[in-house]
Amino acid sequence: MDALLDLLNSRPLVNGEERDALGDPAEGRRWAREHGGEGDLAELALLRETRDALQDVVRGERSPAALSPLLEGVHQIPEITADGLQWTVKAPPHARLAVEMILTWAATEKQLPGRLRPCANDECQLFLLDRSRANRARWCSMAVCGNREKARRHYERTR
Repeated sequence: MDALLDLLNSRPLVNGEERDALGDPAEGRRWAREHGGEGDLAELALLRETRDALQDVVRGERSPAALSPLLEGVHQIPEITADGLQWTVKAPPHARLAVEMILTWAATEKQLPGRLRPCANDECQLFLLDRSRANRARWCSMAVCGNREKARRHYERTR
């Protein structure tokens, strides 16, 4: 799940400017390798496309069906082992990491429905995974976005 959040948050706003960790080939290669990928240009292009589609799906701007084209040529192969039945995902080499991100998103939605969401701060592009018992987390960071939002509301109330 951490790798999925890293992908979703790989294009943050820093001082009002968008920074894309997958945009620069050298930085993107490093990001992909840190997350188990190869870092070639085809993989980076697919990761950017996957990130953009997943961000739209999590925000509710597109249907999960938008992810279907990213899964073309992907198969699950059943394998019987000493531990029982296991499924192995087969994907083109450049697509393996992107497919893993989509599968992680699907598992997260199944296990923790509605807990993966965008930060409630309109000036933030980050996402959070709410692990709280009450499922009421709103900000990617209480210290940054939460504090700003609370200060803004307080200022408007006292004005």
